[in-house]
Amino acid sequence: QVQLVESGGGLVQPVGSLRLSCAASGMILNIYSMGWYCQVPGKQRDLVATISSTDSTNYVNSVKGRFTTSGDNAKKTMYLQINSLKPNETAVYYCYLDAIYYEQVGGTFEISRGETWGKGNQVTVSS
Repeated sequence: QVQLVESGGGLVQPVGSLRLSCAASGMILNIYSMGWYCQVPGKQRDLVATISSTDSTNYVNSVKGRFTTSGDNAKKTMYLQINSLKPNETAVYYCYLDAIYYEQVGGTFEISRGETWGKGNQVTVSS
C-alpha cells in the first residue's frame, strides 16, 4: 500500500515563504499523476498544482509565478515551494498520488491502481 507523509506547514507572515514536502512509501510501479490541493474549512478542495512523472508541471492561474512543485525520484518525495503567500491562502494543503503499485493481499502481492492522499498540512498566513 502507498502512503504519503507530509511536512513543512506552519505559520508564516504575508509575502513569506514555505516549503511543503510529501514523502511516498510503498512499491510504486507507475505514476499517472501527482500534485497538490488546498482546502479552506467549509469549502471544497481546490487544485493548486500538478507534476507528472516526467516533471512536467501545471499550476492554477492564481499561483503561477509564486508556487513551484518539484520531485526527487530517488527520495520518492514531492515538494511545493510557496512564495509571496497571501492571507487568503491560509488552508490545509494536501498532496496526492495516482499510481499503480504492488499491494499485499494475504500472502501475495497484487497490482492495484489507486489515488492516495496525504493527511494535510496546515498553512496559516497571518501577521
